[in-house]
Amino acid sequence: MKPQIHPDYHEITVVMTDGTQFKTRSTMGKAGDTLRLDIDPKTHPAWTGQQRMLDTGGQVAKFNKRFAGIGLKAPGADKAAAKPAPAKAAAKK
Repeated sequence: MKPQIHPDYHEITVVMTDGTQFKTRSTMGKAGDTLRLDIDPKTHPAWTGQQRMLDTGGQVAKFNKRFAGIGLKAPGADKAAAKPAPAKAAAKK
């Protein structure tokens, strides 16, 4: 192996969603760092078979706020659609 090109491989602590911890080796961070998981095999629907909404950092609320008005007509939209478009001026010769 060439020297100075490989990342440092050191021991870190992984904390699962239920608080259980284990030590493993990784190139993440520095030696002794802690990796806290938001989703793991004990909570992920692929393994549990249960669906639940996980709103990490308000992403679901942000989405709902951004797209709240889609599919709803604005007041007076029917009246505006019923008006004929103004006629364009005839092209000059």
